[in-house]
Amino acid sequence: MSSCLVTGGAGFIGSHLVDALLAAGWSCRVLDNFSTGSPRNLSHILDQVELIEGDIRDVETVRRAVNGMEVVFHQAALPSVPRSINDPLTTHAVNATGTLNVLSAARESGVRRVVYASSSSVYGDSRQLPKREDMLALPKSPYASSKLAGEHYCRAFLTAYGLETVSLRYFNVFGPRQDPTSHYAAVIPRFISALLEGADVRIYGDGRQTRDFTYVGNVVQANLAAASALGAEGGVCNIACGRRTSLLSLLDMLSARIGALPRSVHEAKRTGDVQDSVADVSEARRLLDYEPETDIQQGLNETVDWFAESARSAAVVASGRRSRC
Repeated sequence: MSSCLVTGGAGFIGSHLVDALLAAGWSCRVLDNFSTGSPRNLSHILDQVELIEGDIRDVETVRRAVNGMEVVFHQAALPSVPRSINDPLTTHAVNATGTLNVLSAARESGVRRVVYASSSSVYGDSRQLPKREDMLALPKSPYASSKLAGEHYCRAFLTAYGLETVSLRYFNVFGPRQDPTSHYAAVIPRFISALLEGADVRIYGDGRQTRDFTYVGNVVQANLAAASALGAEGGVCNIACGRRTSLLSLLDMLSARIGALPRSVHEAKRTGDVQDSVADVSEARRLLDYEPETDIQQGLNETVDWFAESARSAAVVASGRRSRC
């Protein structure tokens, strides 16, 4: 049985990855400080994983978590462009220095491969579309810079120490378990939550900006492939669907699925946000045999259904509490 560590394994993407790894027969250890992740995301599998509560900024904690592992899936990060604008030092400490800690511990422990979660934000606002891995990276935010620094550390550890690394540039990942309540929440859970509650749908900018929205199952699929793909070491791959969708079109798709008319409120475009983004995934096809299994419409359907069921369950619990009072 192969053993792995998933940093950030209680987070949105990380917990889905842990589910898939267990289903594939892996032995899983999770390291998470629960700053953005939640134990609830692992509640259905807690008896199947080894859980370490700790921070990737702490070297000794990371060493303990990495020890004895064959593969490390490094998902832990402090997400959000706006958060990084407000607090660049913490973003760097978690995303750049934390990644260095993981790589150092992996080298010391004899880990075979580290799969690193990078971000499409590293491309910045280049007008060239689609985004290709051989383009010059021009990050617009401390978050983007910190993720690019992690990629450079991955490449350096392969060159200097022979530690196999693969970097995956995620494009606007969405799906069940994504938190809609955070001030820094991604657009899809925010839109869904507002539509289900009949609240205003806030759009930063004119809504014509485009993204390559990528269902979480596609990202999990890429991680599993990256753990063992021959010849992928040192690779950097876009993980996306290769399709542009504007925020206005996204809102139309969600409104049709939910059956609710949106009340849109436009606010100023946020600092650090890019205007257009879509991926060329040919490198992922070549190195990982990657082909996205879930398109945006199917992914949105599954995500809306999950959020709707969660809302119903929360309402039932709240009703039960009121009836006992």
